[in-house]
Amino acid sequence: MKAMILNSITDLELNTKPLEMAYIPKPIPAEYEVLVKVLACGVCHTEIDEIEGRTPPPGFPIVPGHQVVGVVESIGKKVTKIRPGERVGIAWIFSSCGKCTFCLSGRENLCRGFIATGRDVNGGYSEYMTVPESFAYHVPQVFTNSQAAPLLCAGAVGYRSLMLSGLKDGSNLGLTGFGASAHLVLQIVRYRFPKTKIFVFARSENERTFARELGAFWAGDTTADISDQMDCIIDTTPVWKPVVDALNKLKPGGRLIINAIRKEETDKNQLLNLDFSKQLWMEKEIKSVANVTRKDVIEFLNLAAEIPILPEIQEYKLDEANIALTELKQRKIRGAKVLVMD
Repeated sequence: MKAMILNSITDLELNTKPLEMAYIPKPIPAEYEVLVKVLACGVCHTEIDEIEGRTPPPGFPIVPGHQVVGVVESIGKKVTKIRPGERVGIAWIFSSCGKCTFCLSGRENLCRGFIATGRDVNGGYSEYMTVPESFAYHVPQVFTNSQAAPLLCAGAVGYRSLMLSGLKDGSNLGLTGFGASAHLVLQIVRYRFPKTKIFVFARSENERTFARELGAFWAGDTTADISDQMDCIIDTTPVWKPVVDALNKLKPGGRLIINAIRKEETDKNQLLNLDFSKQLWMEKEIKSVANVTRKDVIEFLNLAAEIPILPEIQEYKLDEANIALTELKQRKIRGAKVLVMD
């Protein structure tokens, strides 16, 4: 089968073609797995973190991609809940141990045995992939393949971020960065919390314009000074400076949610310049988001179908994966980028 593979860690700014098209063996499902013919796969900033070594694969070569939509072609002999011909989605969580305290309490995202799709095992930048049936999700019919793909990561982790924020209707919510995840969070908030004012802080004027089109109350630069203070802020940027700027905008007792699997180190010294009395005192909270659970994915897919949330997407062919990744690195974003198979 055809697949785009990563052979080594590289700097995407210096190497705009980090992935290579290759022919690799078509996988065979184990007894509890299903074989999925990939129809679409979202492109996520986490793939850039893998390529540049901030969350490196345990070995090479590896097939990236963890926002996968496809149709089940065959099943292992002990699969009972999924049948051939069904459309399923695959998210960042490929599997977990199923036995630890975290797994038994529904927090498998924190499991020490957490296995990530497209990092620890081959993912969806390919024609086929396998996944345990317990980690494959039925996709509501309201979505096309390309619309469903970003819901499986950008949407699910955005949903988890929102739940962790403790947002109440009528509060002020800040969104720092406005890419695939934030533009979906904005639509959830407008549906579930109609009295909430949404403030978007983004470097790009195109992103700010897009936010206003989707109903943001206010949109401006991440460094902008505004009179309104935020009850909650969700940060989806890959760098540290917006985190420091966000702390300045929080109310006493406010909560900052950092929705990023890794942060780039180029501006890490920003954290050393924190002013405790202005930026951290008065019981301000900082909470990180770690992966997603199966419950997050299932609940979000159902909510997205109910609203419905139809993501803004840009489509690319499988062999154009390097173009999509480079544009994402360069912040050429409007919604979500999706690879579409032939």
